[in-house]
Amino acid sequence: MLFVSIIAYLLLTIFIGYWASRKVKTSGDFLLAGRSLPILLSSSALFATWFGSETVFGASSEFLKGGLYSVIEDPFGAVLCLVLFGLFFARKLYNMNLLTLGDFFKVRFGKKTELIASIFLAPPYVGYIAAQLVAMGLILNVVIGLEVWQGVVISSVVVTFYTYIGGMWAISITDFMQSIVIVVGLLALSIILVVKSGGIEPILTEVHPSTFRFLPSWNFKEIMLYVAAWSVLGLGSIPSQDVFQRVMSSGSQKIAVRSCFIAAGLYLTIAMLPLFISLCAKHLYPELASGDTQLALPTMVLAHTPMVIQVLFFGSLLSAIMSTTSSAILAPAAIFSENLIKPMANGKLTDKKLLLITRFGVLGFAAVATVMACVRSNIYELVGESSVLSLVSLFAPLVLGLYWKRANALGALLAMFLGTITLAFFSYLDFELPSLLPATLVSFVAMMVGSLFFDEKKIAWLK
Repeated sequence: MLFVSIIAYLLLTIFIGYWASRKVKTSGDFLLAGRSLPILLSSSALFATWFGSETVFGASSEFLKGGLYSVIEDPFGAVLCLVLFGLFFARKLYNMNLLTLGDFFKVRFGKKTELIASIFLAPPYVGYIAAQLVAMGLILNVVIGLEVWQGVVISSVVVTFYTYIGGMWAISITDFMQSIVIVVGLLALSIILVVKSGGIEPILTEVHPSTFRFLPSWNFKEIMLYVAAWSVLGLGSIPSQDVFQRVMSSGSQKIAVRSCFIAAGLYLTIAMLPLFISLCAKHLYPELASGDTQLALPTMVLAHTPMVIQVLFFGSLLSAIMSTTSSAILAPAAIFSENLIKPMANGKLTDKKLLLITRFGVLGFAAVATVMACVRSNIYELVGESSVLSLVSLFAPLVLGLYWKRANALGALLAMFLGTITLAFFSYLDFELPSLLPATLVSFVAMMVGSLFFDEKKIAWLK
């Protein structure tokens, strides 16, 4: 019954993707849904940006190990990203009428900066896509006994096909449907587990007070680690194509801004459910907290809940992961076609050919991520690593490019390269503090030095 339900759900999603593909006439339709999404679709799409494997599997696993303090990165960092994007970035970027985030660097700093920025934009998605595929592989491993790598390959084929067909239109429509399934499934499971536990009080009685610690100790190293945890997704995901394309797909500037705040509230609320469910599972079935805690929730659901709850839970898992994976695959493909291939063609590509290239990009990035997913399996680490590079290379040029008139191309390039080199250097030294902190600082300093001390007219070759 469960296996049949999962297959039926996958087929339904593919059908919706195929139906949505009829709306795709141009590359703009494929990448940004024609900038026409109403607030419900736009908000659900943004909510689904990170609500995937790292929230349900990764965060709940880390929560069991280290409590609330260990999941600052996600969900809290993700919520911070949406709030900041809505406050400071959505309005300005939407009014620029851009197709990709790489286009911002072209408009603000020139074509050569666009090329370099695009190289920094696309690769981080490989690890992020891999994390989602690992999660789907884990689901298939628990449900039907496939090896994780086999589940990864099957999942990759399904999600890639669905993304290839419908682009952002398919993602947005399925995100709305999948968001409903996520909320219903997780709420139903939470209620069932609370009833089985005899109420919330017995669950919380067993929880150590340190589990709910949210602030760091008054210690320099711990404070720096805390800041870094907030920054990985909170700042690192701001210069990312998947957040950008979901916000820019909105039907108006107001919808773009409001969707960020609605999605942030929804994410913070719903993302608490997997954490609470993990506490319930630990209370009812403490043996599941040992071993691979990433598998604790699905194992518990499969072994100790009725079929209807299993269907709802695994349906919500698939919904969360598929919606996240599809946009993560589309994002680097968009950068690849619009900001790498299109400029090299010197205007010789028709929109139809560009759309085809974007779809081939979907296949390419999915293939590389599949290989990575077969080699590595820690979801939380894969997600965190995928955001750090964007933070140390692109965050400073984006912020200062939007809010500082003197920012120039040389400053942007120095920020990208020196930020990345600093990250690699401190990572090699096995620095006590998170390498992203000095790397981000160097990126901002390099951006300001390059912009202040070099005349834009003297570096015209960068344009």
